[in-house]
Amino acid sequence: MLQAVPQRTRNSAEVQHAPLAGGRLHLNEGPIDLVIGAKGQMNAVRAAYTAAAKRFDGLLDELVAELPLLRQPLGLDDTSLTGPISLRMERAVRRHSAVFVTPMAAVAGAVADETLAAMTALPGLEKAYVNNGGDIAFHLAPTEHFKIGTVSNVKAAIPNGFIAIPADTEIRGVATSGADGRSFSMGIADAVTVLAQNAAAADVAATLIANAVNTDHPSIHREPAQSLDPDNDLCDRLVTVSVGKLPVELVAQALEAGAACAESMRRRGSIRGALLRCQGQVRIVADDNILRAR
Repeated sequence: MLQAVPQRTRNSAEVQHAPLAGGRLHLNEGPIDLVIGAKGQMNAVRAAYTAAAKRFDGLLDELVAELPLLRQPLGLDDTSLTGPISLRMERAVRRHSAVFVTPMAAVAGAVADETLAAMTALPGLEKAYVNNGGDIAFHLAPTEHFKIGTVSNVKAAIPNGFIAIPADTEIRGVATSGADGRSFSMGIADAVTVLAQNAAAADVAATLIANAVNTDHPSIHREPAQSLDPDNDLCDRLVTVSVGKLPVELVAQALEAGAACAESMRRRGSIRGALLRCQGQVRIVADDNILRAR
C-alpha cells in the first residue's frame, strides 16, 4: 500500500547526488529514489538542482522522526504532525478519512511535491519534474506540456501509451499503483494511474482505487501484511501476493468497483482522472478528454 520508510536513518555520507544522462539529477537515500529533470535557462536549472539536493538532505530523517504517527489512521483531532512533508501527507489523506488509510499512502507523492516546491521557489524554470519511483510532481510554464507514459503492468513498468498534459489544466501530479507494485495492495489491479492537483493527492488516490479493484477467487493468493513486513501500516489486513488468470466477468466486476471509487473521488474534486487496467481490460474515469487508453 505504501512506500516503506526504514526504522533507522542513514547518515549523510550515504545520501547520493549524481548527474544522469539528458541533464537530469539523481538523488537517493534508503528507499527514496528521485529522478529529477528541468528545462529553462542554464543558471536557473543549475540553481533548481542545487535547491533540490539541499532539500533532499535530511528529508528521510524528517519522515522517520514522525513515523509512528504517520503509520496511524487520521483521527478527527489534530494528529500533531509538524514536518512539512508529513503535513502534505496528512492533507492528501484527510479527504479520504471515511476509509482505512494512513498518511503513509501519500509518502512518495509528498516527497516529490516537496522537492519540486524547493526547485520552483526559484525563477527561470519552464518545466520541471520530480519522479519518485513513478509518483511524479511536475511544474509547467504556460506554453509547456508534460508527457507521461502509462503502463499496463506496474511490475514490468514498460510504457504502452502516453498522456500529454497541457499547462492550462490544474493537474500537477500523477501516480500509479497496482498489485505487483513496490507497495502492498489489497486489490488485483495490474495498474491504476491517477492524475490530480499534486503528486501526494494522486498517490493516495491510486492506492485506494487499486484496493477497490477487487474480487474473490481461488486463484488470488493473499496473506496478512504483518507476515510479509512487520513494520507496515496495514497490520494484519490481507494484501495481494499473486493473482492467477481470472474469469472475464470477475475482472469486469472488479474494474467496475474500482471505477466507481474513482468516479466518487472525481466528483468530490480529489482527482481529475484515472486509468484502470486489469488482465487486458481497461476503465477510464475522467472529466475531460485528457485520458485515453491506448
